[in-house]
Amino acid sequence: MTAHVLMYSSGVCPYCTMAERLLKSKGVDDIEKIRIDLDPQQRDAMMQKTGRRTVPQIYIGDTHVGGFDDLNALERLGKLDALLQGA
Repeated sequence: MTAHVLMYSSGVCPYCTMAERLLKSKGVDDIEKIRIDLDPQQRDAMMQKTGRRTVPQIYIGDTHVGGFDDLNALERLGKLDALLQGA
């Protein structure tokens, strides 16, 4: 079982697409996506929660991973699988 994945995203964000592609390649089929371009209040909530303005902002379980570059760095370091498994 994989950890819950939440991703703040927008419809025109190539980094959001790349993050989703990487997560799916790791077996994550269910990504809860919050589209901040469709709901400005969600953008405000994201900024309050993460302290960042850009998308994607990714949470795996209770851990704020950050954006695509952060997610990809975890993968390169071999730490993404453990995080996805909730370890």
